[in-house]
Amino acid sequence: MQSGGIPLEIERKYLIGMPDLAALSALPGCVVSEIRQTYLPDPAPGATERIRLRRFPDRTEYTHTVKIRLSKVEAREDEETIDETAYRSLLSRRDPALNTVEKTRYAFPLDGQVYEVDVYPFWEKVAILETELSDAAAHAPIPPFLTVIREVTGKAAYTNRNLARRIPPEPDAAL
Repeated sequence: MQSGGIPLEIERKYLIGMPDLAALSALPGCVVSEIRQTYLPDPAPGATERIRLRRFPDRTEYTHTVKIRLSKVEAREDEETIDETAYRSLLSRRDPALNTVEKTRYAFPLDGQVYEVDVYPFWEKVAILETELSDAAAHAPIPPFLTVIREVTGKAAYTNRNLARRIPPEPDAAL
């Protein structure tokens, strides 16, 4: 979706019980990638800037993103693919107060919707499920093989930027 030429990201985010990762990997169309996300100093109030290295089995991608949060569900996201040289140059500007966030992403299509499960090395019992939507009021059905603990859309504690601030304790996985 676009907003004034800049893509509009509309997503919902859920804390889920740790899924069976082998079963996720085996889903038709599932793409597994390793992500290293590094934050740069904020370019303006209410905006975040990051670079991302994403390793797929057959390639590595680098992106630079500036995101401005509009609501709990919506953000304006200006994202561009960059090369390794630009990535390394931007990496030299990293925010020293924030750690690089590392995660494994399992992205899979199901019933016309794309779901992303992010698994972080500091949690053993929980993961994060994200899905992008076409409308802020929409909700995608949760895949039946995933167990939602609670929706965390708009909860600051579960943003990657806040996860970069400190290694958080394992959330309670109880329903």
